[in-house]
Amino acid sequence: MAVAYKNVCINEWYFQGHFPGNPIMPGVLITEALAQTGAVAILSLEENKGKNALFGGIDKLRFKQMVVPGDVLKLEVKIIKSKGPIGVGEAVATVNGKVAAKGELTFALV
Repeated sequence: MAVAYKNVCINEWYFQGHFPGNPIMPGVLITEALAQTGAVAILSLEENKGKNALFGGIDKLRFKQMVVPGDVLKLEVKIIKSKGPIGVGEAVATVNGKVAAKGELTFALV
């Protein structure tokens, strides 16, 4: 399992257009942050030392609440399946204990 944190600041480049007057962190960037956290989770397993993790897919990912400037985004990924070079992680992003996004991410090890 890996846990990461992202302090969401108003001066992030993407808030200029997403959305003017109502800044919201784009879901694709929350997904990317979860994917990076998941790569750390799967590569931290002893059997995967020295390998690279490629992002293989997204399943059942749902966004439950908006993430806005001032939020601290907690990113958690737990590897729940692993077979050969493929691993699946349960990914959860929360703000103040409330789920912002949740789903499964697939990784391929090379």
